[in-house]
Amino acid sequence: MRRILAAVSAVGLTLVAGAADSGTAAGRAGHAAAHAGHAYHFTTAQKAAIARQAAAPLRGSEFRADCFSSHRRGDDPIVFPGQAGRSHIHEFYGNHTAGASSTLESLSSGTTNCTPKTDLSSYWTPTLYQNGVPVAPERVTVYYQGITDHTRAVPHPRGLRYVVGNALAASPDDNPAARWSCVGRPESSRDFMTCPPGTKLENYLDFPTCWDGKNLDSPNHRDHMAYATGQTCPSSHPVAVPRLELLITWPVSGGGLTLAGTRDGANVTTAPGYTFHGDFFNAWDAAELGRRVTDCINAGYICGTDGRPIEQ
Repeated sequence: MRRILAAVSAVGLTLVAGAADSGTAAGRAGHAAAHAGHAYHFTTAQKAAIARQAAAPLRGSEFRADCFSSHRRGDDPIVFPGQAGRSHIHEFYGNHTAGASSTLESLSSGTTNCTPKTDLSSYWTPTLYQNGVPVAPERVTVYYQGITDHTRAVPHPRGLRYVVGNALAASPDDNPAARWSCVGRPESSRDFMTCPPGTKLENYLDFPTCWDGKNLDSPNHRDHMAYATGQTCPSSHPVAVPRLELLITWPVSGGGLTLAGTRDGANVTTAPGYTFHGDFFNAWDAAELGRRVTDCINAGYICGTDGRPIEQ
């Protein structure tokens, strides 16, 4: 079993979407105003729920997909659909065709570097830089975990898409969904860690587990999803789904680390570690995803990439 990191404290988020690059103060202000609708303010209860989920023990209810970096570009099919190059730079994992104009239909017709090949979803996060040079992850493990009402959890519907994390965080306290660590070491932090030689940098990014049962997206790409309180989904989001947890490992140690991001209305490659965030666009084969939820999540088994139990 992989190591479970320590819980993060309960704090809030404010904004996820990146603004387009602009060379003038007026342009940056215009972009900020245009995307004010992406602001998201968590209640105290929501903040606490995020922290509790990060600390939730696994219950022997899980399957996974193993993926790799597919490509890198300034696109975001969820936040800026159809607007190629408008976003800060993202690292795309899984589906080779993912880009600004991606739809469920285009992803379903594509190919993937994930195992299993039935996962045609796209996952993306900001690109990591070390001393100004982009670094591709060496591995991305996508865990699907039954931590909320696992016996009644249902598959994510095809076409579901949502965003987690805080691209515009002003401090580590603004982003409880992501945590950094070094492979083989117990410490974790919301900001970058300087990993010693012989280790590698990694990040855990936790997604919510409750769906409103109706919408595949929402104006801020969050409101159709919610974090559970313990084992209970809120009445506004009554449908439990497996938790996505991205475990991303980069072949780097030491300092000089930054992220692609948006700061003061401009796209940059010098954003701090506490701005880490991620997106999910579900394009799994529906029958295969359903089988894995039934055989692994609902039944309470830990399964491998083939969706078959490996331990109970």
